[in-house]
Amino acid sequence: MTIAPITAGLHVPHGFFTRNGGVSEGPFASLNCSLSGQDDRARVLENRARAAQALGADPAQLVGLTQVHGAHVATVTTAWRPGEGPRADAMVTAQPGIALGIVTADCAPVLFADVTAGVIGAAHAGWRGAVGGVLEATIAAMLALGATLKGIEAAVGPCIAQPSYEVAADLRDAVLAHNQADARFFGAGLRPERWQFDLAGYCAARLAASNIASVRVTGHDTLADPARFFSHRRRTLANAGPIGHQISVITL
Repeated sequence: MTIAPITAGLHVPHGFFTRNGGVSEGPFASLNCSLSGQDDRARVLENRARAAQALGADPAQLVGLTQVHGAHVATVTTAWRPGEGPRADAMVTAQPGIALGIVTADCAPVLFADVTAGVIGAAHAGWRGAVGGVLEATIAAMLALGATLKGIEAAVGPCIAQPSYEVAADLRDAVLAHNQADARFFGAGLRPERWQFDLAGYCAARLAASNIASVRVTGHDTLADPARFFSHRRRTLANAGPIGHQISVITL
């Protein structure tokens, strides 16, 4: 089955995949690509293979991480087995054929490419990772492989959007402790001592401040679009059971 991901104009094969076009069932329907959940492993591997093939990549060369909401970046030289990725939240590579995959269900997937240098990156940017510097760390790791700031393009994919993302003082305080000017990413909440956080805008601003060539934002809200996206916050609000995760992939 052919599946068409959301793209963002990066000049290498890439895609932010939705939840549609896979073989998983129930709450994981249908293109669940997380190997750490309760879905059938064989179905997840088939879903991941479909995502890789949609970009012309070899499924055996699609690598993922054990994502931990941190800022560590793995440099990929050879593919590892599915589910055996290191504890990290970003990857970079200069190896043709390697496909980098990030799974999300409200956090921001961010894809990077320097087509001239032949270097790509992918990051999982939840608010903790974004505040902790995972995006800047990814750029630094790309530079170490020969990329240049003037050559790096980045795209922030589907994530929970500001109207859907109510947060409390702990998150706001952590963001403002890094930079008070980032108060601009918080709107008034619907309840006292609550704010609406613009995660995609925050990520885009951190990327732009790194002086890379361009930053794009797809603008899709994962919580507000259950037909196309898994959402951890939607699941929490509904007091529901396990869910799947969509994948975002980039390859040389």
